[in-house]
Amino acid sequence: MTDSDISTRFRRIGLITLAAVYFLILVGGIVRASGAGMGCPDWPTCFGRLVPPTEESQLPPDYHQKYIGYGDTQFNPVKTWTEYLNRLVGVSIGILVFMTLWRSLPYRKLDPPVFQLALAVFLLVGFQGWLGSRVVASDLRPVMITAHMVTAFLIVMLLVYTVCRSQQQVLRRLDTTALPSKVRTVLLVALGLSLLQIAMGTQIREAIDGITNANEVLERNVWREHFPIIFYVHRSFSSVILFTNLWLVWNFTRHLNAGHLLRRFAYTLGGLVVVAILTGVSLDRLGFPALVQPVHLLLANLIFGCQFFLFTALRYGDSAAPLADPATAKAPG
Repeated sequence: MTDSDISTRFRRIGLITLAAVYFLILVGGIVRASGAGMGCPDWPTCFGRLVPPTEESQLPPDYHQKYIGYGDTQFNPVKTWTEYLNRLVGVSIGILVFMTLWRSLPYRKLDPPVFQLALAVFLLVGFQGWLGSRVVASDLRPVMITAHMVTAFLIVMLLVYTVCRSQQQVLRRLDTTALPSKVRTVLLVALGLSLLQIAMGTQIREAIDGITNANEVLERNVWREHFPIIFYVHRSFSSVILFTNLWLVWNFTRHLNAGHLLRRFAYTLGGLVVVAILTGVSLDRLGFPALVQPVHLLLANLIFGCQFFLFTALRYGDSAAPLADPATAKAPG
């Protein structure tokens, strides 16, 4: 097998795994927005069963006393199966991450950091599974849920960097010399702004948990009246996010040729930011519809992932020596 074959196979499984992790973030957001987090009150089984029940008659008569979080809650099969499907997606992620690690084995000789990064992702996914069990055991404590989300965020970052590292020769062939040096600096600033915005969004989510638990304010259209000031900072800060990223899109468009990989990613970044702001406006004005919340969370993660890829690709382009044209280079082996 040539180095090119190894690179292509790893890129393929790495991108599939990354897409699956993003899908899991979306599903996890749906679970939280729908209040299905305790749909399965035990882990790894669901009400002590490998296949969840579909009706209350299948539960033990003392399930209200036996399972945490069900003291005054009736069984809801929709929420139970929503959480169960979330777990199935999580198991699928574990299989894909293992396959990614398997595909990284040849890099132990070619480029050891790729294997080491893939191993780190594999271990972090194992930790994420354990953390998920702690979320259930804690009866959905907001701090535990936030830690669960942050870990998913770290997994995405590591996967993006691992795939980029495995494709560094391709990235080094991208012509980025026309880009002004300040683009790299602004990209780094944009990454920091995105992290800050996501952190504020997490605090708002925890505030919602506090509002619904402490005050029993269940109507979504009145949540806004109880929000802390961080909500208004988060809302206003979106304009800074917008103009910073549009400046980046403008520079990538101005200085790179049509069809350039990084130019296409810059267009994607701009589109993601605009749609994320629109979903934020709908949350604010339409009473926090449950279907929009997970989409808003997913878009925030996609924005950061796109920024992180652009930053990593530019770093490889900046530090690279000229490489031979792969069309004329002699294939090894």
